Amino acid sequence: MAAKEISVVLVHGAWADGSSWSKVISRLVAQGANVIAAPIPLTTLDDDVAAVNRTLDRINGPVVLVGHAYAGAVIGATRHTAVKSLVYVAALAPAEGETVADIFYRGTPHPSAPKLAPERDGFIWLPQSAFATAFAPNATAEEQVILGAIQRPISAACISVKVGRPLWKDVPTWYLLAQNDRMIVRDNQHFMAERMTAKVRAIDADHAPSVTAPDEVVRTILDAVEATRSL
Repeated sequence: MAAKEISVVLVHGAWADGSSWSKVISRLVAQGANVIAAPIPLTTLDDDVAAVNRTLDRINGPVVLVGHAYAGAVIGATRHTAVKSLVYVAALAPAEGETVADIFYRGTPHPSAPKLAPERDGFIWLPQSAFATAFAPNATAEEQVILGAIQRPISAACISVKVGRPLWKDVPTWYLLAQNDRMIVRDNQHFMAERMTAKVRAIDADHAPSVTAPDEVVRTILDAVEATRSL
């Protein structure tokens, strides 16, 4: 495969949108990559997978599909034939028969992790203070304010459905493990990455490496792109 034939599709997680990938996008484009940030509605897991599939339908050629946090469940649930490799960025990877909530709440949470609960409409918001204390403590104060301002809530329906056979069982997978993550703790990430037999890069980063450690995110994605060329 020629380098330009491989596209990178980035999928944001809960309490974020596509702008959370801005630093990663600019760096990948500078490397000559074709990059698209797929918007997902965070309404149900099926809705989110359908949204990713609509983005994939618009791309010609193979794709390295990248997911952050909750979006790990989304990229694992697609069966789109364009996807040749997966990259998990501090992401959740439920196995067949598990829900997102099952794996998110596995083990002992970090003491700074926010207490989360759906509101009357079934959507879960992240408290504004949590962007500084748990979501992106390594970000600048300005970045934390922006992350809070653009946050999109996630429906409880996204995290309560059991998933089928995940795509990580069938395609090469990379995992960027954020060792200082206060939302999805290191031990939980390690468990998921090991279970997937993913190629792991562990870094000293918080839950938002795309904002606070974009060079490491880009390095991991480019490793996947390079390996995908030889498939």
